[in-house]
Amino acid sequence: QGEVWAAPTDPRVTSIGRILRLYRLDEIPQLINVLNGDMNVVGPRPEQPAIFARLRQEIDGYQDRQRVPPGITGWAQVNQAYDRSVEDVKRKVALDLEYIERRTVVEDMKIMFRTFPVIAGKRGAW
Repeated sequence: QGEVWAAPTDPRVTSIGRILRLYRLDEIPQLINVLNGDMNVVGPRPEQPAIFARLRQEIDGYQDRQRVPPGITGWAQVNQAYDRSVEDVKRKVALDLEYIERRTVVEDMKIMFRTFPVIAGKRGAW
């Protein structure tokens, strides 16, 4: 059967998990990865290895997202909802590559500030 993309109505999520996801609290443990230097606050979101392996075969440039460290939030997350299809992922890759080309501290600050309304409005894919 293989990997499954997460969705807002994912049947694998418990009622407590839904609350954590609703307020994006499920992302807090990733702060440990930032503190350890394994992730940045801003950058392309990391992907499950099995999904990554499949998508790099299906989408040109998918592996180019790994030119920078992964992040908790990113340009794709503040501009697009959760992935539900390969077409969604293609749009996300285009946004991630756009971010990588213009990556600066100022750009990261803009993305961080745009992340707050995404969280508060419970939209996007942060």
